[in-house]
Amino acid sequence: MMDKITQLNEPAAEDFSDPTASGPKGEDSEWREVVVSEELHGKRLDVALGELLPEFSRSYLQTMLADGQIHQLPMGLSGAALSLGEHGPDEAVLAQCPAVGKASAKARAGTRFWVELRPTEQSLAFIPEPMDIEVVYEDAHLRVIHKPAGLVVHPAPGHWRGTLLNGLLALDEAARFVPRAGIVHRLDKDTSGLMVVARSRECMDRLVAMIADRSVKREYMAVVQGVWSEGARREIHNSIGRDPKSRTKMSVVDLSKDAGKWAHTSCVGVLSAQDASLIYCQLHTGRTHQIRVHLAHEGYPIWADTLYGARSQSGLSRQALHAFRLSFEHPFGGQQLSWTATWPEDLIGCTDRLGLSYNLNETPKDLIPV
Repeated sequence: MMDKITQLNEPAAEDFSDPTASGPKGEDSEWREVVVSEELHGKRLDVALGELLPEFSRSYLQTMLADGQIHQLPMGLSGAALSLGEHGPDEAVLAQCPAVGKASAKARAGTRFWVELRPTEQSLAFIPEPMDIEVVYEDAHLRVIHKPAGLVVHPAPGHWRGTLLNGLLALDEAARFVPRAGIVHRLDKDTSGLMVVARSRECMDRLVAMIADRSVKREYMAVVQGVWSEGARREIHNSIGRDPKSRTKMSVVDLSKDAGKWAHTSCVGVLSAQDASLIYCQLHTGRTHQIRVHLAHEGYPIWADTLYGARSQSGLSRQALHAFRLSFEHPFGGQQLSWTATWPEDLIGCTDRLGLSYNLNETPKDLIPV
């Protein structure tokens, strides 16, 4: 119920433990009984409960207390009705057991508590949800999919349902046996393009290692503000971390002052027009918002990426960034594989309006040699 999500190559979300307010004795609740021992007598209640329920953090127990999920049994009550049944306590008995809301109250030896463990939003996130997933390649070991803009890849605060992970769980029953349903790298919600997904734990481990040693080639096209000379190449080496002034953003940081990770992006100008350019980008690392942050820092924010200082673009409701090509050696067969995703309709409209019409299939595969 309280498992934390490890997010590959990205900072962990700040809070995965907010409880769902499902009301007292919700259908999906789990109930436990705990008794204060002599050793815990006189301690703060949240501290004592932390000893009795060690799998939960003290802050989470304080939240449970505040939400009325912990009930104290009066000393005078006795009988069979005071035992927890298969479906929780008897309603009439529970009505006589007041919820305890004060974390600083002193625990008393021998006091019994009924604790209601309600499902968290996180625990309800990992369920199958049928959705249309465009699969461009599939074999016994992996799938390559074309993610549309607007689809969140992995459950996180604010987006616990309707994610790609939910769709993968519905697409393949075996996905529930693979961590994160086989997701080994991610695209931002409003970035479209290609992703590889493992179908087994062994394949996932191999793909993660391949991404770590940079043998998975991830190529993007970005429409940016400003004129970037055609054919001009830049190697961007700037560390990325949480923006010290805004926790909703990432930024280029000085590692001697702020937390972050080294990041490397290669960029080449493909086409340019008045105040707009089409840029080819290749990721060598996989930091949160890496291409968006690097290009904005260089003075070329991606069109419609207002989070990083860009202007809006008529008819475009998301940043103009597309993961158009994915290449790697098959983790089991060893054969070289490569896929190219079509340029989405909304980005066709964007490039047409800016005078940057382009055919992705014409992009040479050696634009940035390894």
